[in-house]
Amino acid sequence: MTRANNYLDRRWTALILLCVAQFVVVLDASIVNVALPSIGRGLHFSEQNLPWVVNAYVIAFGGFLLLGGRAADLLGRRRVFMAGLALVAVASLAAGFAVNQGQLIAARAAQGLGAAIISPSALSIVTTLFRDGAERNKALGAWGAVAGSAGAVGVLLGGILTDGLGWEWVLWVNVPVSLIALALTPGLIPESRSESATRHFDAAGAVSVTAGLSLLAYALLDASSAGWGSAKIVSLLALSVALIGAFIAIELRSKAPLVPFRIFRSRTLTGANVVGVLLGASLFSMFFFISLYMQQVLGYSPIHAGLSYLPLALTIIFAAGVGGQFVTRFGFKPILAAGMAFVAVGLLWFSRVSVGGGFISDILGPSLLAAMGLGFGFVTSTIAAVSGVKDQEQGLASGLINTSQQIGGALGLAVLSTIATTRTHDVMAGGGSSLSKALTDGFQSAFLGGAVLAGLGFLAALILIRSRDSRAHVEMANAEAAPAQA
Repeated sequence: MTRANNYLDRRWTALILLCVAQFVVVLDASIVNVALPSIGRGLHFSEQNLPWVVNAYVIAFGGFLLLGGRAADLLGRRRVFMAGLALVAVASLAAGFAVNQGQLIAARAAQGLGAAIISPSALSIVTTLFRDGAERNKALGAWGAVAGSAGAVGVLLGGILTDGLGWEWVLWVNVPVSLIALALTPGLIPESRSESATRHFDAAGAVSVTAGLSLLAYALLDASSAGWGSAKIVSLLALSVALIGAFIAIELRSKAPLVPFRIFRSRTLTGANVVGVLLGASLFSMFFFISLYMQQVLGYSPIHAGLSYLPLALTIIFAAGVGGQFVTRFGFKPILAAGMAFVAVGLLWFSRVSVGGGFISDILGPSLLAAMGLGFGFVTSTIAAVSGVKDQEQGLASGLINTSQQIGGALGLAVLSTIATTRTHDVMAGGGSSLSKALTDGFQSAFLGGAVLAGLGFLAALILIRSRDSRAHVEMANAEAAPAQA
């Protein structure tokens, strides 16, 4: 009994470690945003190249997630997780010591690669440590709370570190955290991998899908500046589609594919990934436009803007924890649908931001609604995406849901940024409006577009997620709880 209790305690301690690693992954995508002006001055970035400090990370992260997830299944989840931690530590150290634009962008891409290795391997470790049902829902509630709030915390921490110590510390903060996690991992996390007899790595599939997703992310991120109809973007999108098409053809003929397409026979898994795309598309851009509105229209300082995210971050933590428990009682379908509805209403409320607004009147209410939706949606889409998946394919399922959310985020930001920029230019061209009014009109249009995307996510949750799977999840959770109560 003592040995069993020690094992249970070790699993929950391991969950803390895995959540910290995921916190770093999400943090790295947002923490540099506030530091960008300081980085630009320090390394003499042009205005055109500065966004690539963020984009390099996002492209590598989104492009390599599927590969990272499958590598975890085949090579060992703990081994791959530790490799990702080591890469993030080295890349973060190099990024802080960068002396020119090229070095920093390359180091940020390496950080993104490390994150793409950590995230799906960590999530697949969580799903194999904890049984499908109430236990896993509780664990994924903690996971979602940490991951969902990290974006908001990153903005605040980025402002504090940049103002207090310098922009280099925004990057160096990862180093001690990654090294401590690396040292603790062998004693807390057992090794696990797919028990399949075939361990062929499918190099052709790996290269084609990684190149295709990376080019897609690059094209989407660059579209707002280069123009959607430009020869560059059209060519990149066409090449991306061709590579993804080649990947599908390779997988259908491979004896040991990187992504066995039989996994998509699960309508719930497919539906969860569709909702994941729309959740990422609506919410990633929300953080971006709220930050711009607070600083460019309301005149907030970086730290003031960061502090304004605290209610949102705390609400995400609460909603993610409660969402995991609600899934155990009501199933993932109604909670996921409710989450997307909260996001849609929150963004619709944000579409009424005004030039003379303020935190209480324009930001607090809608941010709390959207945060509830994010907490519910992030946790329940993850639970639905990995529910019922065999242990040997948990890394793949984890990589798929992460990829869906990241590609959705890039797509949403690209489309909604174009909408916002176009509206702002039209208002300025019409004359008689201040820059603040034109920017606000652009943000209103972007938030409205985000609300439409979230509304589509709500419909997708209702239509694509199987009610039978959702009910079966509740029955399994209740059956799991019955022996414990007895």
